[in-house]
Amino acid sequence: MENEKIITTESLTKRFGDFTAVDHISFDVHKGEIFGFLGANGAGKTTAMRMLCGLSLPTSGKASIAGFDVYKQTEKIKRSIGYMSQKFSLYEDLTIKENIRFYAGIYGKSNKFIKEKTALLLHQLHLESEADKLVRALPLGWKQKLAFSVAVFHEPQLVFLDEPTGGVDPVTRREFWNLIYEAAATGITIFVTTHYMDEAEYCNRVSIMVDGRIDALDSPAELKRKYEAASMDEVFLQLARKAARSAD
Repeated sequence: MENEKIITTESLTKRFGDFTAVDHISFDVHKGEIFGFLGANGAGKTTAMRMLCGLSLPTSGKASIAGFDVYKQTEKIKRSIGYMSQKFSLYEDLTIKENIRFYAGIYGKSNKFIKEKTALLLHQLHLESEADKLVRALPLGWKQKLAFSVAVFHEPQLVFLDEPTGGVDPVTRREFWNLIYEAAATGITIFVTTHYMDEAEYCNRVSIMVDGRIDALDSPAELKRKYEAASMDEVFLQLARKAARSAD
């Protein structure tokens, strides 16, 4: 892992009317890191990620993604990152090959690059014989793997994964994390949101959001030591209870 920062935020905030979805969060992500953005559903994770991806303007605060400003350079951010939503971002009425080529074309890759990389990807996923099959015919786990592969197809510096393992079985979840490790080994920075606390163990560092705020940020081992917890679930429960007491 390098010391170079690929994400920096300072008091980043998003309000919808009187509701504060993301409340003055500040953190950095280093190049080559697997960074977990954890929290319960509704904690503000997806809203924060949308700002970092250039999909939603902050209400206030600062953020830089791959050297680009989230207010002024959103299009440059979008072209420098990969993104996979919890809906997998695939077109079900297109074939596997058509999905790959469509997303590669969005990022302006050459026909030669697309052709060669498509063949390599289909081989890696063992989908050569399925290339002309509609995506809707694939099992959920395969859709997940394909969506991730498409998100990093253009070899971005940074990929955002929003609840990528939601709704799949534990074995498929673990297989998906193998793909994340493989991508990280090539130098891609991984920013992943999840509400599965056990997945925090796979990350270099994690932040834990509670009610729009970052209440903890460190390595999983250090957080468990600090909170005298046997698991990240226990860490999260302690933070949630603390937040509930504060609310009272």
